[in-house]
Amino acid sequence: MGVNVKPAARRNARHFAIQAIYSWQITKGNVAEIEQQFLSDDKFEEEEHQADAPILAAPHTDLNYFHDLLNGVVQNHQELDSKMRPYLSRPLQDLDQMELALLRLAMYEMTKREDVPYKVVINEAIELAKIFGAEDSHKFVNGVLDKAAPTLRKK
Repeated sequence: MGVNVKPAARRNARHFAIQAIYSWQITKGNVAEIEQQFLSDDKFEEEEHQADAPILAAPHTDLNYFHDLLNGVVQNHQELDSKMRPYLSRPLQDLDQMELALLRLAMYEMTKREDVPYKVVINEAIELAKIFGAEDSHKFVNGVLDKAAPTLRKK
């Protein structure tokens, strides 16, 4: 990925990846088909599109990062679950599906994408939780990631 990574394009990649991960968790569908559905879906143009809403197209969204996040989480979900389990205040199966998707995404970035500073991972996860999660999901996600970061990352 390198030095020319635009934070807004990465943020948009996370925005769409979290939705695709959620879709995969609910349907257990083929991840390639889910990804293709997101990439070919023009619902964003058809709906009343807010000017500040993300667009799933280059250069607005880092499509390679979207692909990496979605496929990385799906391929590594069992490992990610076991890494997050010690930091959870309740059993994994009791998590809301969106909270689980948010934590899997953040754990993937924290453990597999060391090019992304852990503070960025936590802040982005909190922002996504505010958009997609239940009322206090962002607090829960923040608590889990704050506890996990010192063990999973050395700074």
